[in-house]
Amino acid sequence: MKKLSLITMLLIGMLTFAQNKNEKAFLEVDGVCMMCKSRIEKACFGTKGVKSAIWDVKTHELKLIYDARKTDLKTIQKSVAAVGHDSKGLKATDEAYNSVHPCCKYRDENVKDDHND
Repeated sequence: MKKLSLITMLLIGMLTFAQNKNEKAFLEVDGVCMMCKSRIEKACFGTKGVKSAIWDVKTHELKLIYDARKTDLKTIQKSVAAVGHDSKGLKATDEAYNSVHPCCKYRDENVKDDHND
């Protein structure tokens, strides 16, 4: 009987102190097309701990689910910036931005206008 109560107490204790490892977050990430979507999401999935990454072309909203024990938002933002996309608080370098396809030059007003049609 003592073993059963000890095991029960241990299980309750473990459940009580169990952390929710999954975090949800939203980031605004600049881009204009489906190629941007693919590049942004691929960069996120290349970051250890990212479980879900969905970027919306129209709203520029990146929905994330990630393991907070393995990564954080700043690291994910750096991965996105490394492939040439700006996010709130972190701008891609000119070198990274210039590496994107000409159709994806979201900083160019003419390109943005072309995608609005």
